Amino acid sequence: DVARVDGQLAVARAFGDKSLKKHLTSEPDVSIETIDDDTDLIILASDGVMSNQEAVDAIKGIKDARSAAKHLTEEAVKRNSKDDISIIVVKF
Repeated sequence: DVARVDGQLAVARAFGDKSLKKHLTSEPDVSIETIDDDTDLIILASDGVMSNQEAVDAIKGIKDARSAAKHLTEEAVKRNSKDDISIIVVKF
């Protein structure tokens, strides 16, 4: 079960496909977040892994960023994620 553009091309492979250009946008979603002294961590993860708060709650007791990312990856697999799973955790 893979999301497809116009029922043909898998979304992850859709960028740059000239024949499906009318169905696609190359405009990225951009968000700017302020990092200050109260910021404990940043999680960059593929969508659909879990909610933002679930991810924070799942790793709040884990001190090491690598271990935290591994834990989130394992949790996504346990939840039967059918998509690619990419997770980066930065701890301050």
